[in-house]
Amino acid sequence: MVILGAGDLALEAAVRGLEHDFSGRVRAVTRFDASLSHRIYAGSDILLIPSRYEPCGMTQMIAMRYGCVPVARATGGLRDTVRDIQQGADSTGFLFEAPTPAALAAAMLRAMRVYQNEAIWQTLQLRGMRRDFSWERSAQEYLRLYQELSDARQKRSKKRPVEV
Repeated sequence: MVILGAGDLALEAAVRGLEHDFSGRVRAVTRFDASLSHRIYAGSDILLIPSRYEPCGMTQMIAMRYGCVPVARATGGLRDTVRDIQQGADSTGFLFEAPTPAALAAAMLRAMRVYQNEAIWQTLQLRGMRRDFSWERSAQEYLRLYQELSDARQKRSKKRPVEV
């Protein structure tokens, strides 16, 4: 397990304790390091994102591009970008609702069970790698929405009687 991140000093101390207790099996890096994060995504099977709050988040999008499957709390942008395996054909990872250790553990257990099936796991990886989070896709979606609203407005204005 590799843990990368900085923030709450008590949590940083706890992950350093894990590194000490599980020497050779856990590595904790308590700083921001974008370059290292990309190497971690590329070499990992699962990315755990237990955020209590996440307005958007790019971590999960970058990880999916590398074929790293997210296990994330269903909040904010994580809910918008990660599709739980129970959602079927467009699933890309695993979500959990409650910000509790039990919910996190249950999501990890689901992921570990699916990981045992190489074909399903590779399908999740490939779906995530194919997801398009580009600005071009977003711009096309905005254009479609504006066109839809404009068409609806024109239809409404044609139905109104002309006032003299």
